[in-house]
Amino acid sequence: MSAHAGAADTPAELLRRRVADDPSRPLVTFYDDASGERVELSARTFGNWVAKTANFLVDGLAAEPGARVVLVLPPHWQTAVWLMACWSAGLVAEPVDPQDFGRGGAEPAGASDPYILAVAQEVLDDVLADEVLAGGAEEIVGLSLHALGGPLADCPPGVTDYAAEVRAYGDRFVPGPEAASEAPALNVTKATLSAAELVGAARGAVEKWELDARDRLLVDMSFTTLDGVLACLLAPLASGASVIIQRNFDKAALDRRLTVEHVTVVAGTSGPNDESGSVYRLP
Repeated sequence: MSAHAGAADTPAELLRRRVADDPSRPLVTFYDDASGERVELSARTFGNWVAKTANFLVDGLAAEPGARVVLVLPPHWQTAVWLMACWSAGLVAEPVDPQDFGRGGAEPAGASDPYILAVAQEVLDDVLADEVLAGGAEEIVGLSLHALGGPLADCPPGVTDYAAEVRAYGDRFVPGPEAASEAPALNVTKATLSAAELVGAARGAVEKWELDARDRLLVDMSFTTLDGVLACLLAPLASGASVIIQRNFDKAALDRRLTVEHVTVVAGTSGPNDESGSVYRLP
């Protein structure tokens, strides 16, 4: 699929076309080198998770168009799902790095406005103790990020367990007019981008990085920067490529992973010819 095939002006439309054109090939592969976890999702399976999550946000949490969803989540396939679910439902996603707690960088932009808060289990207690972050949330959702989709080990009062709830929702979601291309879609690094701007940035990244449907992109980047969102999700969608998202990256595993996963492009991981971690193509 070409990066310019048609006029997909929203991330949700990029995903819809990918599912229609190439439903079975892997879209997202995830590694956690600390746990040994590997998860692979085809475009169809990823799309089903996105639909379930969008339905959960709209029908379960009564999220209205334009509402913010603050994502205190690490690099993970479920983070990609939540971003796409927000954009499908016309919500504004705002990624926050869980590692920022205690370093003064965890407060969401416009913290006086209410928002939905999605939090990884590993920092849930810290978030609940943060009066600014938790106090401004209308709803708090906990994600176990368990490899087998298990629930939270302990679900505190006032927290909705994502894994326990999301499976009950339908795996079909039709974006409404609120997911229009000009609508705000992402707050990242003190900037707000519309859905159309995200797609434009994705197409620009595809051209800059020379991606196409044959590529396998290995990424070790946070979703809290635009480049991270592009590399981990939108550029692969726009180009037809597939992405391998890494967490707790073990450099000793790099050579074998490059071979086993047939990687052609690397982002965020330094290599023999590029120590900066910028995007580079393997020879």
